[in-house]
Amino acid sequence: MPLDNIIQGLFLALLAGFATALGSVIAFFFGSRGNKFLSFGMGFSAGVMIYISLVEIIPRSNQLSGKIATFISFLAGIALSALIDKLIPQAQNPHEARKKEDILKLKFNTEIDKHKKLLRTGIFTAFAITLHNFPEGFATFVFASSDLRLGLTIAMAVAIHNIPEGISVSVPIYNSTGDKKKAFLYSALSGLAEPAGALFGFIILYPFLNQNLFGVVMAFVSGIMIYISFDELLPTAREYGEGHTEILGVISGMSIMALSLIII
Repeated sequence: MPLDNIIQGLFLALLAGFATALGSVIAFFFGSRGNKFLSFGMGFSAGVMIYISLVEIIPRSNQLSGKIATFISFLAGIALSALIDKLIPQAQNPHEARKKEDILKLKFNTEIDKHKKLLRTGIFTAFAITLHNFPEGFATFVFASSDLRLGLTIAMAVAIHNIPEGISVSVPIYNSTGDKKKAFLYSALSGLAEPAGALFGFIILYPFLNQNLFGVVMAFVSGIMIYISFDELLPTAREYGEGHTEILGVISGMSIMALSLIII
């Protein structure tokens, strides 16, 4: 594999992970006022993931590995995502919406025991995000190292939906400690799971990756993205904002993705 391809795959995974830290910064400046922005952003991310999975990735996987292998791998990706969600308590799940009133409750809790509980919530959320981000980093690397157009698309969609994850880490830690640096650090560290997943893909799997196996991996990753979109991003986008905001984001994401595939 050319060195340039490896570098661009790792770099895009790193950028996608950095969006988690960006979410932490947004929480400091906007707090709960950015709910509609988050709703649109998650809808947009879901639109990109759904469109690219069904229109671009699955057909390509069918060509490389056959329809049966593609279908099984697609279901395996969904099953892995469902298993990860099952292992993470709902309160710490990074894709569960934090409504405005919940954030305000966090903001005005000043008792020591509640502070400890908030801090624990933030730390567990950071751990949960790490689990979620690892396969996403792997996906970004696989696509970016073989097809820069696909890699950029996946990295953009992952980065957008990493922003609210950073907020989920930052809010409880900041409000329990009053320390912006600590809240930012935990968000940034959880985002490092993206390049870690990319390194895993490069060191463990990529030396054995032939055309047939690549098709299987593509379908597997597509299953992960479809699960994230329908089970997590779209329901959470509805909770953060209004139905029209969410749908506008979905349509915008699909439209921009379709135009990019036509132009590029």
